[in-house]
Amino acid sequence: MKKKELMREVIAEEKAKLPRVDIDDRLVLLKYYLDEEEAHLWIEDPEVCHRCPYQPCLYFCPTGVYRLDGQGDVMVGYEACVECGACRVGCPFGNIGWKWPRGGYGVAYKFG
Repeated sequence: MKKKELMREVIAEEKAKLPRVDIDDRLVLLKYYLDEEEAHLWIEDPEVCHRCPYQPCLYFCPTGVYRLDGQGDVMVGYEACVECGACRVGCPFGNIGWKWPRGGYGVAYKFG
């Protein structure tokens, strides 16, 4: 069994142990002020992602910001970022660039 398949199995087993939380119900409580001119989240070097054996970025983000495109490149949908900071610590190679969104942009949390 390949390392990626084994890692996916382990993640699936651990995920099954967690309580069920509907992320969509939580995300509806947020408001986004999208900065279309300047991304606050990016991949530093795509080649590092190609060499990454597990690509944990595809799994650790609660809103699914990181996805694979048709060529196997990791794509970043920063528009859905909730600024939780998981990406700053989750990448084993430190290959995710992150900064606070510019003033007036980003996620706005509401009560709920």
